[in-house]
Amino acid sequence: MEKITESSSPYRHLEKMTVRTLLTNINQEDQTVPLAVEKAIPAIERFVIHVAAKMKEGGRLFYIGAGTSGRLGILDASECPPTYGVSPDLVIGLMAGGDTAIRKAVEFAEDDQNLAWQDLQAHFISPKDCVLGIAASGTTPYVLHGLKDCNAHGITTASITCNPSAPISAVANFPIEVVVGPEFVTGSTRMKAGTAQKLVLNMISTTLMIQLGRVKDNRMVDMQLSNNKLLDRGIRMILSTINNLTYEEAKQLLLTHGSVRKAIKAYLEDKS
Repeated sequence: MEKITESSSPYRHLEKMTVRTLLTNINQEDQTVPLAVEKAIPAIERFVIHVAAKMKEGGRLFYIGAGTSGRLGILDASECPPTYGVSPDLVIGLMAGGDTAIRKAVEFAEDDQNLAWQDLQAHFISPKDCVLGIAASGTTPYVLHGLKDCNAHGITTASITCNPSAPISAVANFPIEVVVGPEFVTGSTRMKAGTAQKLVLNMISTTLMIQLGRVKDNRMVDMQLSNNKLLDRGIRMILSTINNLTYEEAKQLLLTHGSVRKAIKAYLEDKS
């Protein structure tokens, strides 16, 4: 199979380019990524609709990947609890080599055909859940065989790849292909391919959280109040809804009830 992600960069002799030329060329390549993602929206939509329905019935979403792809999945999953106040067990990111591999490559972990299923079993994976495999090449054994094992056990599978007609697409129930073309540095899929994967993951998790009622109007009303910046943001959300409160009154209301949603609900119920 021809891997576009591994094909030669159209730019030559990068070492001879000025800093400005390098930056400009990288930026020009990056600008093509959202257009490639746009073409994949129908495929993304089909998957999100399916996952949302399963989550409303108690299902979870797993991301599995290796290297950059695995790290992006872990990043997206780890941001759901603080942003939307959901359980850390709702969206779970797993990568070949485990937590050690987040910072340092674990040799040959991505080549282990049985490892993904072992990792998923540790979380008591079941047919209620969905598994999204992330692999720029679309051939990573950890991801490919992990999805095959999921299929064999009746678990919904999906994939994100940057190669057309990749093996992973043939395995996944919901394949998503974002073809961004050769990288600026040949084969460096942490660049355009990684950006594409991050954009798609943003779209998936954000839309899911909205579908699950974790956003009101355009606000993160269930976010965790884990620092002063977020506390201030929460106070201002309350003030934008209840305009006859002082800043300190809104702060006390928020600290008492622990979330913007609960604070506003308690206030309105008290006044009704």
